[in-house]
Amino acid sequence: MDTSIKAKTYLALGDSYTIGEQVALHESFPYQWVQLFRNENVSFAAAEIIAKTGWTTGELLSQLEKIKLQPVYHFVSLLIGVNNQYRGQEIALFQKEFKLLLHKAIEFSGGHPDHVFVLSIPDWGVTPFASGRNRAEIEKEIDAYNLICKEQALQSGAHFLNITSAQRINSLSAAGLAPDGLHPSAAEYHEWATKLFQLAKTL
Repeated sequence: MDTSIKAKTYLALGDSYTIGEQVALHESFPYQWVQLFRNENVSFAAAEIIAKTGWTTGELLSQLEKIKLQPVYHFVSLLIGVNNQYRGQEIALFQKEFKLLLHKAIEFSGGHPDHVFVLSIPDWGVTPFASGRNRAEIEKEIDAYNLICKEQALQSGAHFLNITSAQRINSLSAAGLAPDGLHPSAAEYHEWATKLFQLAKTL
């Protein structure tokens, strides 16, 4: 092995969707994404994940102020916002805090926004967990949040990956869901990882 070739590094920022709530760690989309690169004989360090179930944009920002990370990563992903919507926070607050997080993500990439990937927020309203709730209203709000994510990502030069459209369909079957009937299954995370891989390998 050529020791002069440094392993790629990857920082994943987010919430329960990033840590892979209800599935094994290696089945989360960040770990599956790294494995797809390794399958192509690309030297890749383990994904570094800064995420926690229930985090809002504000809580992720607060955590990033408390910890010391590597100065630069080859790739950074950002998937956050569902808990802002779930808690009924003002969308204007999300817009402000998401912009700050995106700026930090670009800084972590060494100032290379084309190495930053923003994933759209999944729609929990289509899952069994949302039974008895106003699914149409949840869908409307998730769409509004994702429009902000998309606009800010594209304006900054980062990539925006829409995983929500397919997730809304896949979550209608048990195969697309984890045992809690809310979070995605390992198979669904594999779809996200594959989409990310196809986009990132062009870099």
